Amino acid sequence: MLTEFLPFRFEVDTTAIAGASLWSLALYLSLSSLRQWIIEQLNRWFNFAEGFFYISAKEFERTRKVRESQNAFYASIVSIVPFLVIGAVCNYGVEISLGHSWAISIGIIACMSCGVYELGRQSGN
Repeated sequence: MLTEFLPFRFEVDTTAIAGASLWSLALYLSLSSLRQWIIEQLNRWFNFAEGFFYISAKEFERTRKVRESQNAFYASIVSIVPFLVIGAVCNYGVEISLGHSWAISIGIIACMSCGVYELGRQSGN
């Protein structure tokens, strides 16, 4: 695999990756207003920053619809990153407090409870 091509060895803690991913999914589901705010801010910034790549205003306006759709997609993908960081911190806290063996179990419980919360929140609207 990848370790065969590199001249040095490194360890990948799969439990930490799985736990952080589960926690980030739980936070992504439960914090929907924060998620929407992050997506809106990233979308605004992408649209603003892309304006500097065009010299003519005519070309800028001609491609506006496609660029804004593409930037909305990129913003939704990049919005996952803060949740991954916070999820890694939550997973680290669980590993420190409860031990290494509880990391994935608590992550699964957090995912299920936040998923149920999100379903209840959506049906309430």
